[in-house]
Amino acid sequence: MKITDFLGLLGGLALFLYGMQMMSSGLEAAAGNRMKRILERLTSNRFLGVLVGAGITAVIQSSSATTVMVVGFVNSGMMTLRQAVWIIMGANIGTTITGQLIALDIGVLAPLIAFLGVALVVFIKKPKLQSYGMIVAGLGILFIGMDMMSAAMMPLRDSEAFVHLMTRFSNPVLGILAGMLFTAIIQSSSASVGILQALATSGLIGLPSAVYVLFGQNIGTCITAVLASIGTNRNAKRTTIIHLMFNMIGTAVFTVVCMTLPLTALIQSLTPSNPAAQIANMHTLFNIVTTLLLIPFGTGMAKLATRILPDKERGEDGEQRLLFIKPVDGAREYHIGTSAIAINGICKELKRMIAMARENVSLSFQAVLDGNSKRLKKVEENEEYIDYLNKEISKYISHIITYEANPEDSARISAFFKIAGNVERIGDHAMNICEYTKRLEEKQIGFSDQAREEIATMRDICLKSMDLLDCMEATNVEDITGIAAAEQKIDDMTMLYRQNQIVRMQSGVCSDEACILYSEMLTDFERIGDHILNIGQELGENRG
Repeated sequence: MKITDFLGLLGGLALFLYGMQMMSSGLEAAAGNRMKRILERLTSNRFLGVLVGAGITAVIQSSSATTVMVVGFVNSGMMTLRQAVWIIMGANIGTTITGQLIALDIGVLAPLIAFLGVALVVFIKKPKLQSYGMIVAGLGILFIGMDMMSAAMMPLRDSEAFVHLMTRFSNPVLGILAGMLFTAIIQSSSASVGILQALATSGLIGLPSAVYVLFGQNIGTCITAVLASIGTNRNAKRTTIIHLMFNMIGTAVFTVVCMTLPLTALIQSLTPSNPAAQIANMHTLFNIVTTLLLIPFGTGMAKLATRILPDKERGEDGEQRLLFIKPVDGAREYHIGTSAIAINGICKELKRMIAMARENVSLSFQAVLDGNSKRLKKVEENEEYIDYLNKEISKYISHIITYEANPEDSARISAFFKIAGNVERIGDHAMNICEYTKRLEEKQIGFSDQAREEIATMRDICLKSMDLLDCMEATNVEDITGIAAAEQKIDDMTMLYRQNQIVRMQSGVCSDEACILYSEMLTDFERIGDHILNIGQELGENRG
């Protein structure tokens, strides 16, 4: 094999993979957060779930991408483990469409397809049409890369060493291992199957040897989902286990069938002059038959995955951690469905933050009313957790916003960044209020009955205002109006209570120390209202 042939092979593989990436990015930009609603509506029924999984994977040309998306959906709580089973089964069927398209030998039209797609991207200014252009261009580039790989591997037919290597894959174990390893490296069964078809088209490998490599490729594609599940919750990891089980069971069944029955010869007889079609047909048969065999046992597979990876003991609940999004480690992880996963996960983490901040507001005002610092330790623990969540959510948003293609989703994610900062500031002001109890104890300071009533009223209006922030994903106009009205009421109360305080000072009811403390508390009270309003405004401008 000449160096020019090797470079042609690398260039073809690069175009093939880049074409798949373009299709995925284009669909992400076109679909945006609607992917979540589609999946929620159609995955309750197992057969619809299989069809949805097959359809999505057929469009984005990658079962790995679909499975990674499903792992993210399960991790963020958007999808149950049982729903994920059907999507995974469908994804394995949908991924065979790439092989079938290659077998149709429409490569002659690839330059035209690529040109049409690029023309939409370059000459049309409408973002939605540009996204569709990326999908079309990606498809054309994919086929151009496929043709380049086939042409580059033609000279290998004259290499005895390479031909000998290919014939060794007739050993089931070696063939399966080779398919697993290669697919795990490039992290795409569609691409590895395409390369296998290119080898077959070039006359370098026959179907009797290729079938075992093909079965191994179905297992190797699971590595992407395995990597995606690192740092996720238990259910997301179980989704990966189900994906592995599906392909391992299918491989075991078809390996035995191919060794004992003339299945390979039957597939060859259907398209004797088209090796690429033979591999595509076997790939399709493998996934359809495996799905039909396992679809009655989908619920059982979910239960088995739960038994393999049981829930942890609850002793770790005090640990600070993200529950619905993955901690950022600096690696780029962007794929179809990322927007929906990110938005849903961030919403749930922000709800946790808001709940902790609300608890601290309640505890802090009550601590002042009680006149002691017994609640200070709990407030400090919550405040540390709020600070941790703010830092990690902000890092996560900073990481993913770079790759966000959909303008609406980008705006929502940016709003979440500001919301996290405002929630953290509410926590800071609650902490300030609770720390006043140390001065109350040290200097034996007490408040008048009127001041105590005002403090209780401050607590109640703050809690009611924060309750309006509970609907992060679908805040309506009434909620925003209520938040704005509550903030105005807080401002009015602050002004009134300052006037009342002056009256108490003049009448001698309130000591100097108590007046200073109360004045500082009013400032914190007003600031809490301001930050609640800031959150409400961000939600109102970026409603889902």
